[in-house]
Amino acid sequence: MIRYALKRLLLVVPTLVLVSLFVFGIIRAIPGDVVDMMLEQFQYGKDAAELRAKLGLDRPLLEQYLVWVKGLLAGDLGQSLWTNRPAAQDIAARFPVTITLSLLSILISLLVALPVGILAAVRQDTAGDYTARSFAIGALSIPNFWLATLIVVLPSFYFNWAPPIGNFVALGQDPLGSLAQFVLPAICLGITQAGVILRMTRGMMLEVLRQDYVRTAWAKGLGSRVVVLRHALRNAMIPIVTVIGGQMPFYFGGSIVMEHIFGLPGLGSFVLEAISRRDYPVIQAVNLFVALLVILSNLLVDVSYGALDPRVRQHE
Repeated sequence: MIRYALKRLLLVVPTLVLVSLFVFGIIRAIPGDVVDMMLEQFQYGKDAAELRAKLGLDRPLLEQYLVWVKGLLAGDLGQSLWTNRPAAQDIAARFPVTITLSLLSILISLLVALPVGILAAVRQDTAGDYTARSFAIGALSIPNFWLATLIVVLPSFYFNWAPPIGNFVALGQDPLGSLAQFVLPAICLGITQAGVILRMTRGMMLEVLRQDYVRTAWAKGLGSRVVVLRHALRNAMIPIVTVIGGQMPFYFGGSIVMEHIFGLPGLGSFVLEAISRRDYPVIQAVNLFVALLVILSNLLVDVSYGALDPRVRQHE
């Protein structure tokens, strides 16, 4: 297992290099110049060339990239062009909000998709199966930002009530009150992503339940729980886990939208503000950090293959 995990870990390095190149290049393609914005809005000075040199933006792009990478290797994610605050400091302050929302969304997706998908497969072509399939299609069709907007607008319009927005309470101050702020955005994000997992769970369970060894288990008189959960579900889990790992970018990306709609001070609002200001170091730091999280989550998915199916370890 250790050797298998190390092989997967080695692939992280070239992936991060490619991500860093993409992030650095795509940000420079955004229309707008941070120097012009500083001169116009905040009157940092009158000499654009002097300000550009001070920020290090007068250097060739390759040199700017190498300077950034050198800082990354030293553990420095860079400093904001506007505030001179270390990007790592702001990321550390806002990351708990984003990761809490993402984990709650994943939990809601799994709590909905796995049991419903299993039941839909076991009771194929029944009313429950048709209901589950309709729910999955609906979840896939509804954009999470549209659902979140309805949850914010409709209750205030019809019931004179609105979810708490803008008055964020830290987890350390009021744990229950803080978690309550995450419930609605987590439901919006989790339900919309649950459709993919539900469909995959149902499809893989239907395929596995038709296998000969499952029929043998039924013929031996084993209980339904043993056959479905121990024999069928475990063998169907690798494609399901693959789909869950593939959904990670959508959870992190969806968190950015949910934070903006529900007024949560996470990485989403932070990076949107940085984009509007063309704060290159902050945008680069946040994108690289989120990319690292996605890569590590997929690494865990790869490692879980070996735990779910020993044959995977034997072929490595």
